[in-house]
Amino acid sequence: MSWEQYGPPGQGQGQGQGQYGQGYGQGYGHGYGYGEQGQAYVPPPQQQYAPHPQPYVQPQQYPQNYGPNGVYGGYPQEVPPAESTAPLPQVAPEPAAQAPAAPEPEQPAQAPAARSGGRDRYFDTLRAVALVRVVTYHTFGWAWAGMVFPSMGIMFGLAGTLMAKSLERPAPKVVKSRIRRLLPPFWFWGLFVVVAMLIHGWMPGWQIVYWVVPLGDPPGNAWGQQAWEILWYLRTYLWFVLISPLLLKVFRLAPVPVLLATLVPIVVFQFGWQPPDNRFGTGLLDLATYLFCWVLGFAHRDGVLARLKPFAVVALSLAALGYGGWYALAHQAEYGTYDLDDIPLAQAFWSAGFVTLLMYSKARLNVDFAGLARFRRLDRLVTVFNARAVTIYLWHELALILAVPLIDQFWKVPAFETYLPLESQWFMFGVGWVLIAVFVLACGWVEDVAGRKRPRLLP
Repeated sequence: MSWEQYGPPGQGQGQGQGQYGQGYGQGYGHGYGYGEQGQAYVPPPQQQYAPHPQPYVQPQQYPQNYGPNGVYGGYPQEVPPAESTAPLPQVAPEPAAQAPAAPEPEQPAQAPAARSGGRDRYFDTLRAVALVRVVTYHTFGWAWAGMVFPSMGIMFGLAGTLMAKSLERPAPKVVKSRIRRLLPPFWFWGLFVVVAMLIHGWMPGWQIVYWVVPLGDPPGNAWGQQAWEILWYLRTYLWFVLISPLLLKVFRLAPVPVLLATLVPIVVFQFGWQPPDNRFGTGLLDLATYLFCWVLGFAHRDGVLARLKPFAVVALSLAALGYGGWYALAHQAEYGTYDLDDIPLAQAFWSAGFVTLLMYSKARLNVDFAGLARFRRLDRLVTVFNARAVTIYLWHELALILAVPLIDQFWKVPAFETYLPLESQWFMFGVGWVLIAVFVLACGWVEDVAGRKRPRLLP
């Protein structure tokens, strides 16, 4: 296990009155009064009217003359007060003349957050940072990266929140939509990987069906392992999507006890029954590792987190972090590293504590990154990362693989050899991101097609 990513976003955007967006309506009336026969009433020339105890025309008597909220003429205009003694203006006897249309009132300027499409920029930013951390980890291999920012747990927590929100609709439609958004980008990417492995001598068996629906880890040869080993995340995400309708119902029976009980399976697998060393056992182990984070997303969406006492949440989160960190460091000799990706129990508890604090900050303190919209380029980058999350995840490893032979060609150019740090991993990191950008432009449109949107180079 060494990978993390977020499944395709399942959230839609729109206009109208809602949580994040707003729309505007405009009412129109007519600036004329009418007599009893329906014709325009014109006062005699030079005649002035005595003060009237009520406004000139009552909305109840002539509603056609009034716009929204009883405003005369459809727009905010001055209406003579009842105490006014000023004479009403004279009207020339020109029944055919049309009064000039009143100017449309200016619409109020939208706040920066509204222009961002009504998305939660706090969660969007977490998802973008998680993807950057994934690429960074697979470039440098830093074992401590998972402790600084456990991307896998964060991604599953965010996915659980979105899944709980989506399940407000009929469950079969939600599951079908999630699968539809996941599989086409996977098929498109898999076509290149499978063909490349066949060219390099791979002989597939019946397990090739997992390249159609990744309910188990898709097979491959050693030549393509660096590319296909990342698919464990898609397999785990797919299983969570399938079991979420039932899992959400169980959670809502007793939210807090069920949430705490989600850490029991990984403890049992570590100290009790060991899952078999095959596709089934590996899948069970990954589900148990991130089950708490997924259900924590349910708790955030249902408002359970916001109702919990701060002391209890912080104390339990720190306890989980402490146990996960201690277990990883204390068992370095057993696992050969303290990398959380290689130690499922430590990963489960560290991610549980870390993600709980992030989610609780959002639920209780209403932490919001709406101000990100003021930094237009950074906000745009976060938008692209979220709209192309599956593409970045699938193709980034291929980008890092291709960066190596590409840099080898740079050594043949004397100027590049002299002035560029070709031997540096940071240079490979930069070249990798350039290739990721190329893949986003060339292949990202598949995510639009999967989401039944118009294909675009960039969202």
